[in-house]
Amino acid sequence: MTECIFCKIVAKKIPARIIHEDDLAIAFEDINPQAPIHILIIPRRHISTALEITQADHALIGHLFQVGAEIAQTRGIAEKGFRLVMNTNADAGQAVFHIHLHLLGGRAMHWPPG
Repeated sequence: MTECIFCKIVAKKIPARIIHEDDLAIAFEDINPQAPIHILIIPRRHISTALEITQADHALIGHLFQVGAEIAQTRGIAEKGFRLVMNTNADAGQAVFHIHLHLLGGRAMHWPPG
């Protein structure tokens, strides 16, 4: 996926404010934050949408959520609350077609979200 901006971040071809890296995932600050804390958590492997997640990806998806929880703890927002969101396709707001979790926190979240 040479045209995918997130694949380029994983490959270090474009800069990002990376706050977590491991063998499966990378997390970085969103360039257009929607909350005081807005971090994107992505798998290193390209998966376009949640519709492409297979049984073989279950451990990877669980890992993304675990990374999100760990970052929430280290950023001090775990106790008050945070949101982990994965948008799927354009009508849901997915702008980059490489699955990613949005970790949002640092303020009260409203419901419904949109």
